[in-house]
Amino acid sequence: MGLRHAVLAALLDGESSGYQLAKSFDLGMANFWHALPQQLYLELTKMEKAGLVEGHNVVQESRPTKRLFTITDAGLAELESFAQAPVKPSFVRDDLMVKMQAVDSVSAEAVIEQVEERAAIAAAKIDIFTRFLRRLRGDLDEQEFLRTSDRIGPYLTCLRGLRFEQEYADWCEETARVLRARQAITQDGTLS
Repeated sequence: MGLRHAVLAALLDGESSGYQLAKSFDLGMANFWHALPQQLYLELTKMEKAGLVEGHNVVQESRPTKRLFTITDAGLAELESFAQAPVKPSFVRDDLMVKMQAVDSVSAEAVIEQVEERAAIAAAKIDIFTRFLRRLRGDLDEQEFLRTSDRIGPYLTCLRGLRFEQEYADWCEETARVLRARQAITQDGTLS
C-alpha cells in the first residue's frame, strides 16, 4: 500500500483540503497510516496530475485561497484495483522493541522509562479513539451501528487502532512491572 491509496480512502469521506486531510491522518487514519503534511501535499499534486483526484480553488475573504480535492472515477477504480490485490503481511517496526530486545545489556532504567512513556501515549490514544468511535456511532450501540450504517470502514479501522493501543498499554504495564521487579532482585537472587 502506498500513501496514494491512503489518501484516496480518506477522500471517500468527501471533499477535503490538504489541511483537512492532514487532520484526518492525525486522527482517523493515525492508527494505520502516518504521513507528514508535506508528504500529503506532494502526493495530492501527483494524484491530480494522474487524474485520480480533482482539485479546485476556493477563495476566502480573510484567509488564503484553499484547494479542495475530490476523488475521481479513476481514483475509485484505483482503489478498487488496490482492494482486489492480495494483502501483504504486515510487520512491526518499533524502536521500543529493539530496546527491549537489548534490555539485558543496556540501562534497564532508561528502557523502563520509555515503556512507561509509551503506556501513557497509548492511554491518550485510547481516549481519542474511544471518543471518535462514540462520535461516529452517535446514539446507536456498536452492533446496531455496524449493522445499519452506510459507511463502517472508518469505524472498523478505528476499532482496530483502539484494540492495538489497548494491547500495547497492557504489554507496557506488564513489562514495566517485570523489569522493575528484576531491578529489585539482589545479587544473591532474592527480592530486596
